[in-house]
Amino acid sequence: MFGNKKYILLIFICILFAYCNQKDKATTNDETILKGTTSIFVDETLTPIVEDQIMVFESKYDAKINLVSKSESEVLNSLFDKKAKIAVLARNLSKKELNVFEQRKIVPKITKFATDAIAFVSNKNSKDTLIALSDVVGFMKGDRNSKIKGLVFDNPNSSTVHYMTALAGLNALPEKEVYSFKTNNEVLKFVSENNGMIGIVGVNWLSQPNPSMNKIINNTNVLNVKGIGGAAFYAPSQNNLAEETYPLVRDLYIINCQGYSGLGMGFASFVAGDIGQRIVLKSGLLPAKIPTRKLNIIRNKKL
Repeated sequence: MFGNKKYILLIFICILFAYCNQKDKATTNDETILKGTTSIFVDETLTPIVEDQIMVFESKYDAKINLVSKSESEVLNSLFDKKAKIAVLARNLSKKELNVFEQRKIVPKITKFATDAIAFVSNKNSKDTLIALSDVVGFMKGDRNSKIKGLVFDNPNSSTVHYMTALAGLNALPEKEVYSFKTNNEVLKFVSENNGMIGIVGVNWLSQPNPSMNKIINNTNVLNVKGIGGAAFYAPSQNNLAEETYPLVRDLYIINCQGYSGLGMGFASFVAGDIGQRIVLKSGLLPAKIPTRKLNIIRNKKL
């Protein structure tokens, strides 16, 4: 009798396993490169440009993409914990990070689609619109001889913090006179209300502000920056990104770890394609490939 129950239980487990396996396959098969539903985890500093891309992509295809906006560290942890399969980051994966996926026998498909920049902003009441990168780095290292009263970051785990601490050769942000919030919008609001503070944000939040932020942004200055060892000051403009004269640039990547032909592949191809690159161009960032322009020349016939 006991043997029969054991046999029945074994059959039940096999049926349950087969059902779950078929369900997983069905879910995967429902998603193609141009249809289905998926989630994309996005570095919070890049949210505006990715929102634009998703909106146009969804309008053209039978697809639904859920945008999950988090700090860079949180996005990476979600990839490693298998909570995310598609991510948008302001840097490429390191060799150590790639090894994590190699151990899982997954080769991430990495697509560079734009060049972004980190911008310094000050209160509108400040008449000085120039800043030397060496002064900012020096302030982070403890030098208080500059006019800077404080630095304001978006999030202690953000890509801007990672970029600036690496540039300064620090492992973490200093505790004195360096502040961090949660979002770029909070940084801009704080700077607009406090003269002498320098906010450090992704330029995408300035080139594509939310309408509710217009009044706050109008009360700030985007500073021209002189690179370390440089002689001239440059604004984080699209032209200066293209000419590589602005000193704080970073490339943007779509990291696809789905491991099959799903929406991650379709979305990356779209963003890297003609329409996606035109969206990047319109946003004020620098496209990875400059979209071509076709000119139609009409000759007037002589009467």
